[in-house]
Amino acid sequence: MSIGYFQDAKQEVDLEYCKKEGLPVFRREIGGGTVYLDNNQIFYHVVWNRDNTHFPKRISSLYQYLSSPAIETYGEFGIKAQFREVNDVITNEGRKIAGLGGGDIADSMVFVGSVMLDIDYEKMAKAIKVPDEKFRDKIFKTMKENVTTMKGELGIIPPRDDIIRVLREKYEKLLGKLEPVDLNDEIILKITELGVWFNSPGFIFKKTPHIPKGVKIKEGIELIYGMYKAKGGLIRSAQEIENMIIKDIDISGDFTFYPKNRLSDLEDTIKETRREEKEIAPKIEEFYEKSGVQVPGVEPQDITKAIEAGR
Repeated sequence: MSIGYFQDAKQEVDLEYCKKEGLPVFRREIGGGTVYLDNNQIFYHVVWNRDNTHFPKRISSLYQYLSSPAIETYGEFGIKAQFREVNDVITNEGRKIAGLGGGDIADSMVFVGSVMLDIDYEKMAKAIKVPDEKFRDKIFKTMKENVTTMKGELGIIPPRDDIIRVLREKYEKLLGKLEPVDLNDEIILKITELGVWFNSPGFIFKKTPHIPKGVKIKEGIELIYGMYKAKGGLIRSAQEIENMIIKDIDISGDFTFYPKNRLSDLEDTIKETRREEKEIAPKIEEFYEKSGVQVPGVEPQDITKAIEAGR
C-alpha cells in the first residue's frame, strides 16, 4: 500500500490487515491518494530538472501533457480513454483506468503513473482504513463500479512486453529518443541508503496525530480533527486549540501540493489565529497569492472548510 506524501498512514490504511497479509506500507515522496500496488500494473516515472523549459509549469497542465502517452497506449489496444481533472485517466464510459501523481523532489520534478492490467478489488478494499466495517462492502462495490482495467475492458491482458513497447514509443514521440541504461553501483548504493529511511517508522508515520479523534485535554485546550472533500482530494486537519486560538495544526490528505515543502509554511501561517472563518480565510488566501503554491483542485476556501469541519 502506497500512501501520498501528505497523508496519515494510520488514518488511511488498515495496518493490522496489512501486517497479517504481509502487505508492505510505504509513503511516497509525492502527493496523491492511497493506492494498492502489485505486478498487475506497469509503472512509469518521468523525472526532469525543475528548470527544464520543455515541461509545462502549471501542475494541472503538466498532468494532462504527460498522461497523453498512456492514453494513446490504451487506445492502441482498443480502449478509448481521456484525461479528467485533477489527475485521472478514465474510459469514455467514465470509469477510472489510471491514476496520476506528481511533485517535487530536491531540484527535480517527478510525474508517475501506471497502466492497469488487472486489480484485486477485494484486497484493496480490505487494506483501506474504514470508520466502520459496514463501509467495506460499499468500498468494494463502488470500486468495482468505478475503477476498471485492461482485463476488465478487453476480457484479456495483452502481452506485457507489447504494452511496454507501445508506451515507450508514445513517450518518445512526446519527449524524444529514450536510451536504456543500467543502474551503476553508486546509484544502487544510494537506493539502499534511502531505503533505510523510507522504510523507517519516522518517515512512514511522520504525519500521524497521536489521538485519533477530537479530544478535550483540559478546560480551554482540546485537539480537534476535521476533514473536507475538495475537487482535488480529501483534506484532513488536526488542530490543537487553546482558548479558541489555533496553537498547532497539521494538514494532510490525498491532494497534490507544490512545492511540497511549503505546506509546513501554510501551517505556520495559520498558527496563532483565532479559530473563526473570518480570521482563517484571509490568511490562507493571502498565502496562496503571495507564495505562488499550486494545489490542483484545492482552493483556499477548501482548506478553511477542512479546518472549520473539525468539531
